[in-house]
Amino acid sequence: MVQIGYTMMTEQAGPRDLVDHVVRAEETGFDFSVISDHYFPWLRSQGHSPYAWSVLGAAAHATSRIPLMTYVTCPILRYHPAIVAQQAATVQLLSQGRFRLGLGAGENLNEHVVGGGWPPVDVRHEMLEEAVGIIRALFEGGHVTHHGPHYDVDSARLWDLPDQPPPIGIAVSGDQSCQLAGHLADLLIATEPEPGLLEAFDRHGGSGKPRVGQLPVCYDPDRDTAVKRAHSQFRWFGLGWKVNAELPHPDSFESATRFVDEDDVAASIPCGDDPDAFVEAVRPYVEAGFGEIALVQIGGDAQAEYLDWSAKTLLPALREAFGKGGETAP
Repeated sequence: MVQIGYTMMTEQAGPRDLVDHVVRAEETGFDFSVISDHYFPWLRSQGHSPYAWSVLGAAAHATSRIPLMTYVTCPILRYHPAIVAQQAATVQLLSQGRFRLGLGAGENLNEHVVGGGWPPVDVRHEMLEEAVGIIRALFEGGHVTHHGPHYDVDSARLWDLPDQPPPIGIAVSGDQSCQLAGHLADLLIATEPEPGLLEAFDRHGGSGKPRVGQLPVCYDPDRDTAVKRAHSQFRWFGLGWKVNAELPHPDSFESATRFVDEDDVAASIPCGDDPDAFVEAVRPYVEAGFGEIALVQIGGDAQAEYLDWSAKTLLPALREAFGKGGETAP
């Protein structure tokens, strides 16, 4: 049974719209939702980046069924891990147990704002491992004091704890992050359907744990309009995470993608209103072993039409192809 998710992409919509969108996604019948946690958009054309945790609090109160998840929060620079633990515990309480905490080693794009430089990837993974240990210790209750190579915690305690702490997911892009996720995480997070990532995750202790993927799509009844919107707002996606993690500013992504044309984008992102194209884009994730796939509809102003189409056409097509994950709205 493949679960199909909805993405609240903070880079392309304001906070009130994001909450309205996830309420509609719940009504439409999406099985779960995820939210990006950014300080900057990838490209200026996206135009937004509200505080994800405020949006999550509002979304938890405005919805009743749909699970929520960060995709992903970086707990190593912009946020201290003790603060992330408090944020996550609070959202778990507000949502009555519907929250999962997705974590990753982050991108320079978002973390540079607090100064101090951008560490190399090996150091970022060391910081992530230490951060996860702090978060889990705080989830257990009691006072936590920690003096490690990267973080200090002085007699911290979470005074409002849920009965069940949020499951922790870790984003992976290579063997080193798969090793971290395999022994630290409750689930794997990825943005590409690479079977080798799942094999490495299993090899390092992740066997049997859930795997959540994400896929950008661009619905529009006019395919040319969809392609143009995808190119305008999402052409950065094909750079790969080894590049995406390092660039410091939307203008850097503008420069890095100046030779990416509309045909390049259309070749990697399903565009238009043919449900079969969307089904075929999801298929590699299913075949790789992902049990949950969160779709990202490109364009903050294009969500209402996408959600209507999803209820009538897309979700039924996906469930016919890959199994029924939930109930669509009538």
